[in-house]
Amino acid sequence: MPERRGRRVGAASSGPRYPRTLRVNQVVQEVVAEELERLADDDPRLGLVTVTGVTVDPDLRHATVWLGSLSEDTALALAEGRVALQAAIGRQVRMKRTPLLTFAADPAIATGSRIEDILRSLPTDEDGGS
Repeated sequence: MPERRGRRVGAASSGPRYPRTLRVNQVVQEVVAEELERLADDDPRLGLVTVTGVTVDPDLRHATVWLGSLSEDTALALAEGRVALQAAIGRQVRMKRTPLLTFAADPAIATGSRIEDILRSLPTDEDGGS
């Protein structure tokens, strides 16, 4: 039997592989952000909500939507609009399942703010530092 070399027949030749979960995360983030803009027209509690990321479980059953900040009013508005957001994902994204959405404040935002505070508190050369 002759030895086969090279790529599989019909294999894509474009760039590096992009994992499925990362693609799903990105698409769901785009849909949720767009729908939150629409919902904000009717509910002012959602006016300043920023979606910083989405993490969808590999089995597509659950997704965590990471937000720039999450007040109690915003959390309540998101809980009320969760079904509409999930329905939008189901309409716009072709997936085996529509994930159950949960919302959380992005810890990276708080960490970044803390790092900025620390950097601002460091002495500079203008302050007489060495």
